[in-house]
Amino acid sequence: MAFQHPRRRSILLATAAVSAAAAAPAAASETQGGRRGPLVIGHRGAAGWRPEHTASAYTFAVRAGADWIEPDLVPTKDHVLVVRHENEISGTTDVARHPGFAGRRTTKTVDGRAVTGWFTEDFTLAELKTLRAVERLPLVRNRNTVFDGREQIMTFQEVIDLARALSKEHGRRIAVFPETKHPTYFRSIGLPLEPQLVRAVRRNRLTARDCVVQSFEPSSLREVAAARLGLPLWQALGTGGGPYGHPVTYEEMRTPAGLREIASYARWIGPDKSSLAPPLTLLEDAHAAGLKVGAYTFRAENRYLPAEYRKGTAPDDFGEAFAEYAFHFGRGVDAVVTDFPDLAAIARDALRT
Repeated sequence: MAFQHPRRRSILLATAAVSAAAAAPAAASETQGGRRGPLVIGHRGAAGWRPEHTASAYTFAVRAGADWIEPDLVPTKDHVLVVRHENEISGTTDVARHPGFAGRRTTKTVDGRAVTGWFTEDFTLAELKTLRAVERLPLVRNRNTVFDGREQIMTFQEVIDLARALSKEHGRRIAVFPETKHPTYFRSIGLPLEPQLVRAVRRNRLTARDCVVQSFEPSSLREVAAARLGLPLWQALGTGGGPYGHPVTYEEMRTPAGLREIASYARWIGPDKSSLAPPLTLLEDAHAAGLKVGAYTFRAENRYLPAEYRKGTAPDDFGEAFAEYAFHFGRGVDAVVTDFPDLAAIARDALRT
């Protein structure tokens, strides 16, 4: 068999996956209140195929079959919510190429960790709009770098507007799935996330079908709950340590008692997918506590797959991603958070064949 360059292989798979998703409108029409099947959540859009948190990434995700799209929320200096994976933006924008902003490079302590770079909270929205998004993982996803420099940083409001436009285009409701990033830190510097999030929900009259709010920090979710918005809340769970500034570990939160506590304020848990494999009983325990389970983060490259699903030795080649989806769908997860929503939608469609 002739050697196939991994970049070409990725492009060929992208073409095949999108074609298959387009040919299966029934799979693309599944929503949280619609036909049976686990939800497909576009992680930062479709981060496997486009620079994350861009309009093209979100649009790709929905057109490929995603039910929800995920924006991570961080504030600007003038307290506008924008969508970035982190408030430090040197890896996701071209800020380093702007000489006028060179003096804003600094070191800050965020959640107890020293971070050096450029931070959203030091820029107004107008200033951030002069930057352009770039691929966060250029050595892994070189194919995505062709899109570098083409799109602006989006506001949360722009993501809401896009979700509504895509809902109309596709005839199904697309939910937004915002995550409050570093909420304790932003509270400490006078730029709390939750009041702005609550205002956006009320201003746009978002319902439980339109929006689900997630955070790793329980205090952030409890603050949103106190606003009585009627939205489902999603407690994200890390693999080690615990939520910053909270006297509890993720291990304790994953116990039956911890899950019962989460169920007092949230409807979902979002654990790392590695936490759900037998002999671990987190999936069964969460369902017993009345919680839904959405696993993160599904990716197609070998470096992100468990050993049994890797194909070959090249870390950035695609492995047996469909087999991994089939395993977790078979176990009964309620949702998957994925960089490749097209592949997840195809795998979900296979459940009905």
